[in-house]
Amino acid sequence: MKIRRPCQAGTFYAASPESLKAQIEECFLHRLGPGKLPRVSEKGERDIVGLVCPHAGYMYSGPVAAHGYYNLALDGKPDIVVLFGPNHTGQGSGLSIMNEGVWRMPFGDVQIDTVTADAIMREAKTIDVDDSAHTLEHSIEVQLPFLQYLYGSSFKFVPIAFLMQDLESSREVGQAAAKALAGKNAVIIASSDMTHYEPHKNAEKKDRLALEAVERLDEKRFYATIENMGITACGYGPITALITAAKALGSKKAELLRYATSGDVTGDFSAVVGYASVAFSRQQ
Repeated sequence: MKIRRPCQAGTFYAASPESLKAQIEECFLHRLGPGKLPRVSEKGERDIVGLVCPHAGYMYSGPVAAHGYYNLALDGKPDIVVLFGPNHTGQGSGLSIMNEGVWRMPFGDVQIDTVTADAIMREAKTIDVDDSAHTLEHSIEVQLPFLQYLYGSSFKFVPIAFLMQDLESSREVGQAAAKALAGKNAVIIASSDMTHYEPHKNAEKKDRLALEAVERLDEKRFYATIENMGITACGYGPITALITAAKALGSKKAELLRYATSGDVTGDFSAVVGYASVAFSRQQ
């Protein structure tokens, strides 16, 4: 069995289960977070089809990410999570999937959903099986502890790393994921930070223009805004793919749950990174 071991435990998030649990709860209770701990609803409607969540170190972006996971908990428990993340390392193929094995995390192993991974690959010929893209990549890994905090290891997941983030390829992955997940109890999470290393006011102004396009469920407008405004969001391809998939899965609404920057955490507004949490749901 393939085992992918964590590359960010002890850096982006705490390495021990006890410390990690406390750290995640601090994110939920933080002044920038929801302000309360989540409870998974046993009778949740499972109306949420997707989330955008940031992926910086938990001390910076964790409270913003907590808004997405708080809402997901209220919505019940998905059986399958498809995780789209940008490839920061440059390793591996343009679009890389792992289709078997487990990811070994501080909270325990999380199993890859081979059936769903293979179904996505049948629909999107541009995706390759390439484990090397995931070995040192953090964007997908940092989402798993939040999911495990809510659901333990009772869900399966599919990781897809985007080195190639053009509009056409991103749409193709989104359409493929939607076809593979049709009729299943699943959620898609696009892992992305927003503007990098600009003054707070500049970052927020630009990011909100892009997020307005996300809320309109308009992936073409979102992509054009990223390009025209020079927005340095690292996961624009994953977000584009998520918008495409969400619409195909019946999403009628995308809601910005929280936006903040690293400056809101540290007090240094001179060069910040933007973070957003967005939920896509079927009901308006």
